[in-house]
Amino acid sequence: MSSERLKIWAGFLAIALVWGSTWLAIKIGLEVFPPLLGAAIRFLIASAILYTIVRLKRLPIQNGAQTRKIYLAMGLFSFGIPYALVYWSEQYIPSSLASILFAAYPFWVALFSHLYLHSEPIDAFKAAGIILGFLGVIVIFWGHVDTADLKGTLAVGAMILCTLLQAGVLIFVKKHGQAISPFVMNFCGMSIGTILLFLLSILTENWSAPVWSPKAVGSILYLAVFGSVVAFVAYYWLLKRVQAVYLSLTAFINPIIAVILGGMILDETLGTPVAVGAAMVLAGILLANGKSIYQQYA
Repeated sequence: MSSERLKIWAGFLAIALVWGSTWLAIKIGLEVFPPLLGAAIRFLIASAILYTIVRLKRLPIQNGAQTRKIYLAMGLFSFGIPYALVYWSEQYIPSSLASILFAAYPFWVALFSHLYLHSEPIDAFKAAGIILGFLGVIVIFWGHVDTADLKGTLAVGAMILCTLLQAGVLIFVKKHGQAISPFVMNFCGMSIGTILLFLLSILTENWSAPVWSPKAVGSILYLAVFGSVVAFVAYYWLLKRVQAVYLSLTAFINPIIAVILGGMILDETLGTPVAVGAAMVLAGILLANGKSIYQQYA
């Protein structure tokens, strides 16, 4: 296996493991922080880390009209609004349900790729793999969905809107952002998102509530360093090297990680549906990649 291919697989694994655990970390942080403030502090720390890396690596921050559009799009539709929706939603629905709703993400990515990236049309392998993977996620969480209350229903809708926004900006960056460093791209986007989240928090939340306990600090630091810097840099690095639909399929693995961690840390019961659903998810990922695997090794 080539060094480049090994890095690609390592990137996929890192994203799946880290983002699969962030749902639980967000839930833990919400025990202490108001949602928008928690998200803002997370991205403030992450932005500071990214800025340090950009300075140390002496990476140029492009400032053309097109790059400014990319930074703004990422700030609003990848970090600001979507994470406001995620953090708000997890107040009213379980983290496991939030993760299954985010599994709608590959559907939007596949649709937008087909419409706007002519080099990435939906083929039979991708369509079948996405459907099988999503059905696997449904099997895992069957019986966990409870949206009888109004806020719970709104939270479900907010998560679906989050996937739509993030899929759209992913395709926009894939099409126009190939020349921008992932470090620079994420620093600029996160900085804009951080400002938006702080402004929304100032207008709507009470800042006297947070208590800086070790658990709260640990949650914020984990989300900032691993959930933001490591995962997003790896994600946009991979976006330059693989098709957007294949990359979005990590959204099918995240719920499995979330369920396992919920069982280990919160003593949630794991059963047969988890094993069956996990097998379906993995089979879906392999099926979606079937054409490229066949072409490579045939």
